[in-house]
Amino acid sequence: MASDAPITQDVMTIPRKMPETDRVNLVGLTRAQMRDALLAAGTAEKQVKMRVNQVWQWIYQWGVRDFAEMTNLAKAYRAMLEENFVIEIPEVVSKLVSEDGTRKYLVRIAGGHEVEVVYIPEEDRGTLCVSSQVGCTLTCSFCHTGTQKLVRNLTAAEIVGQIMMARDDLEEWPVPGAPKDETRLLSNIVLMGMGEPLYNFDNVRDAMKIAMDPEGISLSRRRITLSTSGVVPEIARTAQEIGCLLAISFHATTDETRDVLVPINKRWNIEELLGALSAYPKASNSERITFEYVMLDGVNDSDEDAHRLIEHIKRHNIPAKINLIPFNEWPGSPYKRSSNNRIRAFANIIYQAGYASPIRKTRGDDIMAACGQLKSATERARKSRRQIEAEAGMRG
Repeated sequence: MASDAPITQDVMTIPRKMPETDRVNLVGLTRAQMRDALLAAGTAEKQVKMRVNQVWQWIYQWGVRDFAEMTNLAKAYRAMLEENFVIEIPEVVSKLVSEDGTRKYLVRIAGGHEVEVVYIPEEDRGTLCVSSQVGCTLTCSFCHTGTQKLVRNLTAAEIVGQIMMARDDLEEWPVPGAPKDETRLLSNIVLMGMGEPLYNFDNVRDAMKIAMDPEGISLSRRRITLSTSGVVPEIARTAQEIGCLLAISFHATTDETRDVLVPINKRWNIEELLGALSAYPKASNSERITFEYVMLDGVNDSDEDAHRLIEHIKRHNIPAKINLIPFNEWPGSPYKRSSNNRIRAFANIIYQAGYASPIRKTRGDDIMAACGQLKSATERARKSRRQIEAEAGMRG
C-alpha cells in the first residue's frame, strides 16, 4: 500500500552500451580462479599466492577499483593488471530512499538487464536483499516477480557486485591504515531478491564464498540467509558447500494449496521438502530454519493451517521459526492481505506451540519495496514511452 511519506530519488545517467573490452573482470572470481587468471597474465608462479592476497584485499577489503591505487604493488605489475583486467560491478540506474531509511536500487548488468537490490536498516543490523536471477522461473502465483519471465542467471560477479555497490552507497569501505571499526551498516545478506537462488547454485555459492572470505568483505555465514522455494536436491549441497542459514518459502500447509501458490511443490511436495529440511541443521551446523509464510486472506490463514504447520515441523523435528509476512498487494494480484486480527491469531497459535512467530514489519512500502515492483514500474514507464513515440510517428 503506497503512502504519502516523502521519498528521494537519485536517477543516474548511464551509457546505453557497456564499453567493449577483452579484459577479464576480477570481481566474482574465486581465489583459485584469480590465481589462474594472474598466472595466465604473466605472474610468476612463486609470487602468485601473495599477488592473489594483495589484489583480493584491495578489491574486497578496501573497495578499490583503480589498479593505480594498489600501492603495495610495483608500478610495472599495476600496469600489467590494467592491461589485462578490470574491476567492474553493476551500475546503479536509480535509487529510492524511503522515509524509514530503506534504500531500493535498480541496477544494470551486462546485456542491459536490470535487477533490484534493497537495503533495510534496523537498530541492530543492516540487511541487504540480493537478487540471483533476472526475473524468475517459478511463477509463484502471489509473487510479483513471478510475473516476470526468467531472462538469465546472474554471474558471481553480478551477485557479489550488489554487495559492493551497496557498500559504495553507504560509504562503508574502510580506509587502509585507519583503526578497525567493527560496526557494520551492512551486516547481513539475504538471498531473497529476484529469482530462485538454488537454480543458480554455482554462481550463488561462489559469490557467498567471496562475501564470507575473512580477508575481504568478511561476513559470517550466520549473517547470510538463503531463501529457496524448495529445490530439494540442492538443499543438501547448500549445507555442504555454503553453510549459511536457510529460509523456506513455505506459504501453505497442504499440497493442494501449495501446488497453486508455489508450483515447484508439484515436483517436490511438502513431505519431500520437510525431509530435506530436517537434515539441514545437522549438515550445516546451522541454527533454526526460517519458514516464510505469506498471509493470504481466506487461502492459507485459518487456525487449521496454523495447527497443520506446527504438526509438520514437530513431526520432522525441525528447529524452526516462522516469519509471517503480510501480503504486499500489487496491481492485478488475485489475492488479498489477511486482516491484522487474523495474522495475530495465527501468530499466537504458533507462539503457544513454542515457536517464534514474528510478523514481518512492512518496510519501504512508500517506495514499492516489495520484490519486483520497481522493475515492473520501470518497464511500464518505458513501454509507455515507446508507445508514445510510435503514436507520434504514426501521426507524423
